[in-house]
Amino acid sequence: MAMGDALRRRMEELAARQPQIAPRLFAIAQGATLRAVEAAVERTPPNDGGLRGVNTISGELAQHWATDSRVTPVQSGDVLVTTLENDKQYASYVNDGHRMDKHFVPGLYIDDSGLLSRDLSRDVGMVVGTKTTYVPGVYMKEAGVDKYEEVAETELRKLAGEVLR
Repeated sequence: MAMGDALRRRMEELAARQPQIAPRLFAIAQGATLRAVEAAVERTPPNDGGLRGVNTISGELAQHWATDSRVTPVQSGDVLVTTLENDKQYASYVNDGHRMDKHFVPGLYIDDSGLLSRDLSRDVGMVVGTKTTYVPGVYMKEAGVDKYEEVAETELRKLAGEVLR
């Protein structure tokens, strides 16, 4: 009978901790998503001093991870949902890589400092894809997903240790 009483008391202790778990799960999901955004931004060009293309020079692609992702969890049934997103039209090409066919790009030029620039009001242009036939991906999204999983797993282990002690 004493074993049954001890088990019942333990179940009551765990049930009393239940209200503390939901806010912690919310914070873990939000924190992991914020870290995922940071990891994706870190992997987004230009991040190594090299030129990757006129659209990545401005840093706009990197900025869109923060503005397009939803880091505040939304409850959907028993699941907390956050998203790591980048809605720039060319984000998937930079992430996954793409073929580069030879073609003319109006307004594209190399400026006085040696940087690739684009200005459609100028009467210039360049043929691209002559030397590089494939541009490899940089896997920004995957870096973010890996970071999310790492942070969430670490924090969930801590939470389990706190709840079950």
